[in-house]
This record gives sequence, C-alpha cells and structure tokens, in this order.
Amino acid sequence: MIETRFTREFGVRHPIVQGGMQWVGRAGLVAAVADAGALGFITALTQPTPEDLVKEIARCRELTDREFGVNLTILPAITPPPYAEYRAAIIESGIRVVETAGFSPADHMPAFKAAGIKVIHKCTSVRHALKAEKLGVDAVSIDGFECAGHPGEDDVPGLILIAAAARRLTIPIVASGGIADARGLVAALALGADAVNMGTRFMCTVEAPVHDNVKRRIVESSELETTLIFRTLRNTSRVAVNAVSNEVVEILRRGGEFADVRDLVAGVRGREVYETGELDRGLWTVGQSQALIDDVPTVADLVSRMVAEASSIITSRLAPLVSQPR
Repeated sequence: MIETRFTREFGVRHPIVQGGMQWVGRAGLVAAVADAGALGFITALTQPTPEDLVKEIARCRELTDREFGVNLTILPAITPPPYAEYRAAIIESGIRVVETAGFSPADHMPAFKAAGIKVIHKCTSVRHALKAEKLGVDAVSIDGFECAGHPGEDDVPGLILIAAAARRLTIPIVASGGIADARGLVAALALGADAVNMGTRFMCTVEAPVHDNVKRRIVESSELETTLIFRTLRNTSRVAVNAVSNEVVEILRRGGEFADVRDLVAGVRGREVYETGELDRGLWTVGQSQALIDDVPTVADLVSRMVAEASSIITSRLAPLVSQPR
C-alpha cells in the first residue's frame, strides 16, 4: 500500500485516478475503479441531460459503496451545454469530489465549495495550475504532452511539467499523460506528484464500455501510432492514427479551416467507434502510453498489480541503490 497526501486528503486507498473520458466515463467502469480502491470519475457531458447524469450517479451508487466523483469539462461552444444545470445535478446528488477540465472553473467554484465538494482541476501548464490554486481548487491534475485528448499548446512532456509544477504548487498534484503501469506511478511520485491519472490504460480494461476492437488496437499499437490534430487552430488534440485523422491532418496542412473538417471530427462519430468497433468511423482519443499496454485486465487486477509492482520497485530496486557513506 502506498499512502500519499492525495490518498489522505481524498479518502481513497491508492494514489490512482481514472479521470473523465468522453463516452467512456460511465457507471460500470467508475464503480469498478472505486471498488479497486482508486478514484474514478463519471463524465457529466457523456450524459445527454442533467437528469440523465442524476440517473447515472444513482446507477453507480447501486454498483459500489465506495467514493467516486464526476468530471465536468467546460468547453467553448456556439450553443454550450447547460453547465449550471449539470453543476446543480452534481451537487444535489451528493457528489463530494469533482474534476473540472477545459476552461477555468471560476464560475463553478463558489457553488462547489459551498456544498463542501473537493475540486481537482485538470491543467496543461504550470501557469494554469497556479491560477487554479488561487481559485481555491483542492488539487490539480497536470497533463503532459504525451496525454490523450487535449495536451495544450506548450508541448511540455510530463518529465518536465510534473517536476516544474511540484516546485511551484502547494496543493496535491495528480500526474497525467504517458502513465500506464507501476513504473509510471513510481516516476510520478519521484517527480513530486501525489497520485497519477490514467485514461488510455483504463480504456483498455474489461469494464471499460469500449468495443473490443478498440482495446485490441491499443494493445497492438506503439507510441508512434497517435497523431496531433488542430495544431494550426491552436486547439491541439491527440488521437489515434486512422483514415479519418490522416484526412483531417492533410486538410488542415493544406490550409483548411475548421469548417472543412467539421463533419469528419463530429463527436458522434467518435462515439460510434467505441460502440461499433469500426476503427475508421471517426476520431477517437488515445495517448502515447498505449505503447506500455499489452493486456486487457479487470480494473481490480490492474490497480492491485500496479500498486504491488510499484511497492516492489521502491523497496527492491530503488532502496538498495542508497548506500551509507563509507
């Protein structure tokens, strides 16, 4: 067992987090993560309405009696989701931990704090993490460039970013991006983090609501089989290499605008990949950590294996390297 400031302050057994993942962060996976002693998050905007979110939270409570949270990702949109209603659904459902991502959580912090909810904000830079700390968040999840989804525009890998954040922040840090096994957990702790967040690794578990074709592709793929899209639009996203992502990259490379790829990048097409297993149906996010994944375990086996192997690395490999002065 590995105890850190994060496990103590957030009341979980292991310093491992399953953050929000669009179309993936559903009750079955989150409950399995909670039962394994880690902290899982239901993804609010995967649910079509705030009322559906209330039902999904209730369904998760039927599956586990352990602590879990909800992710609320705040994104720009012509017609934004009813964020205030989703926030109210979270509060009224008695959730005690929220992960925010995307834009600043400033508008939501007063309501969350008044309800006694702990907030973890996901950041891709030290400057954004410092702003979040000033807003009163209880922890930050710091995403290195290796991560799936949106790695920000600074292109700083986790080896640098986590250590740089640890030098400046006083609140707990959750390391995210490029982590899929015990070695990543130990490395993150050594860099100054208090826990790790994994997305791609949890996608490739038995309980993840993702088609087996997707899980199989992750197991078969290397660190070279992701690509970055929307670079020219300053909205970089890391996705799996497939026919659609290749087409998007080429259109934008030729000077195309978002309107030229709008239909290709539609979120519903990505959801259909996870549901049908048609890997070229749309864009789907995956991190470079897929290179470290070679099986599809249950969540319980994954978490227990990671913690046991991390403990062994610390005690059997690292501790003996420290010798007494002669």
